[in-house]
Amino acid sequence: MTDNIDFEPPYLFPDYRATQLRAPRHELVKLPAEWFHNTRGPAFGRIPVKADDADLTRQHRGEPLGERIILTGRVLDSDRRPVRNALIEIWQANAAGRYVDPADEHPAPLDPNFTGAGRCLTDNGGRYRFTTVKPGAYPWRNHPNAWRPAHVHFSLFGESLASRLVTQMYFPGDPLMPLDPILNSISDRRGRELLVANFDPDATMPEWALAYRWDIVLRGRDATPVEG
Repeated sequence: MTDNIDFEPPYLFPDYRATQLRAPRHELVKLPAEWFHNTRGPAFGRIPVKADDADLTRQHRGEPLGERIILTGRVLDSDRRPVRNALIEIWQANAAGRYVDPADEHPAPLDPNFTGAGRCLTDNGGRYRFTTVKPGAYPWRNHPNAWRPAHVHFSLFGESLASRLVTQMYFPGDPLMPLDPILNSISDRRGRELLVANFDPDATMPEWALAYRWDIVLRGRDATPVEG
């Protein structure tokens, strides 16, 4: 079985300007495995994961503005077997394309009823489900007239902190994707396609929310690329 090495973006990708500042300038040092804390988990801190943590539209008194959506999928290993009890965290911009972050200077409105972060545990079938609003595009000053396509950040924790995956999910048909240096730092077209969700009419709730399905594969030739 071929691995997914071509799907991983390089540390330095000049079109993505931030990598010029943070890419390592020396050879990487491989640390011994025993240096990592490998206690079985995942550990969630002092606040347990609750069912309503996965509904980003019910975290405040009012309804957030924007197009309500449902995100579903499965977390799978290289043999397409479900990965149960994985902690998935997501964060995103609001429908106007702004994060709840003091560093975000985009002059789009904040939504008092939307924080843009949620989490859940996969079930015995490796399934996850979030309810949220579709994030808006936003400018990011990487190059003239640079805009990020709509996307949702995903973080997955397995049985130890050393098994974390951080990546991004995109929406089908977004015209900004071919122009995005972050997505295009993945040189293989198939690798980029693995980061794009599919519209899912079966999971859509009539007259309430559209749905998208995005499976996350942890290893092997279909592995979901790590993306910053």
